[in-house]
Amino acid sequence: MYDIIINNAKIIDGTGSPWYHGSIAIRNGKIVEIKRKGKFKIGEHVIDAEGLIVSPGFIDMHSHSDSTLLINPKAESKIRQGVTLEVIGNCGSSMAPILPDKRDIFKKRLGELAQYITWDWSTFKEYKEKLNRSGIALNVAPLIGHGTLRINVMGYENRKPTKEELEEMKNLLDESMRDGAFGLSTGLIYTPGSYAETEEIIELAKVAAKYGGLYSSHIRSEADHLIEAVKEAIRIGREAGIRVEISHLKSAGVRNWGKINEAIKLIEEAREEGIDVTADFYPYTAGSTSLTACIPPWAHVGGIEEMIKRLKDPEQRAKIKLDIETKLEGWENLANLAGWDRIIVASCEKNKQYEGLSISEIAKMNNKDPYDQAFDLIIEEEGRVQIILHMMREEDMIQALKSPYTMVGTDGSSIAPYEPLGRGKPHPRSYGTFPRIIGRYARDMKLISIEEAIKKMTSTPANKLGLKDRGLIRKGFYADIVIFDKKTIIDTATFENPHQYPKGIKYVIVNGEIVIKDGEHTGKLSGKVLERPK
Repeated sequence: MYDIIINNAKIIDGTGSPWYHGSIAIRNGKIVEIKRKGKFKIGEHVIDAEGLIVSPGFIDMHSHSDSTLLINPKAESKIRQGVTLEVIGNCGSSMAPILPDKRDIFKKRLGELAQYITWDWSTFKEYKEKLNRSGIALNVAPLIGHGTLRINVMGYENRKPTKEELEEMKNLLDESMRDGAFGLSTGLIYTPGSYAETEEIIELAKVAAKYGGLYSSHIRSEADHLIEAVKEAIRIGREAGIRVEISHLKSAGVRNWGKINEAIKLIEEAREEGIDVTADFYPYTAGSTSLTACIPPWAHVGGIEEMIKRLKDPEQRAKIKLDIETKLEGWENLANLAGWDRIIVASCEKNKQYEGLSISEIAKMNNKDPYDQAFDLIIEEEGRVQIILHMMREEDMIQALKSPYTMVGTDGSSIAPYEPLGRGKPHPRSYGTFPRIIGRYARDMKLISIEEAIKKMTSTPANKLGLKDRGLIRKGFYADIVIFDKKTIIDTATFENPHQYPKGIKYVIVNGEIVIKDGEHTGKLSGKVLERPK
């Protein structure tokens, strides 16, 4: 007897090929048989997929669920949009390794959510074991954050590492790679990652390359210096001999719209040269980050406490304002790129009344200059303010969608519309990314076929990660499967009301267990931390 049988399906297998009629049998976590004609008869669970699409589970190539999976392992906002695998540890920020004497720094970075986590791990291996032991609803492929390595070894110091410090970072990464991490990530607009020169990253990337790992980068600029930043990522790939993934490809700020075409051309040229460079994107024209990212890097030296001291000092505060206004070179000046009227408070702890309002609107309410309002909010909230920045255009995002060298990433955490992860007004991408691409851009706008969209979400990222038994509907592959209604699938989460599940996702199966049944969570925690393929 089979564990699960799926009959009468339209199968989109993840290769990009046209759909076909078929039935699928699952046993012991894997697809054991596929029939083109006829049905399977005896199974513990029988799903009639008449009129529905069956595809491989979606792979979120760029996720930030490192901490939220420890708080709510049901991964509600991701699993309910069809995600069966998240790549975590992105943008230079991972939850391991964390040296015991640095634990408080990481707790402070996380803010009020830190209280919901038992901080009883140090190494990557211990973090991985903790996730597996507590159970998770979907699979994860973890990266090691360069910023995390730097904080462990150097704190928030703006300088080159000494030879000994670089060796210590390399050793921490080497140990994590030995224990199964998938690669190295950087967040080169965020401190302390932004303090690193290219050569430092190349040396660390060589360690990940030794294990066949991946280099995933939030590049040094997605705006005024986008082209130079893409070239830097390609150089790291070339000199370290490592596969490169450019995170959430975009061209931000009105003055940079259109640059994405040149960025895609650089990716194509690098691939011609033999460098495995790809990118991921999300289907929205707004980004999201911390309000502290609007502060120039020199003011971050020493960590958040030192930044707050500088913001309280009238002389240094004036210099910070001047650097933002006059476009100080050498950093991603987000406030200047977006404008305070297009920077929206997504979540904060002490000033909930400001959530959903722009910095300009809040400033007007309080009769303040927008700069002073932003600085005061950082001080009051001890740096823990998430923002949404409206600074891209759909036309550029569509160019990323159409490129054969891109895949899909939410750039969000797995959250839920209830406590404690249902707070604030986060970016809707955490709930809607994958259904939005299928429903809006493939089905309604017909910019790509649904088969091509599914390929970007399944086999393309699986290949990038080196996974040889996931990402396709194929005999012998793990049964990570989504069953959805092509006619109704769509995102419902908005910037005004983000905590809303999408429509049209009927079933989600992870490692051969039904996690979503008739659109509802079964409570199954059948995911696991995947081992990096050797």
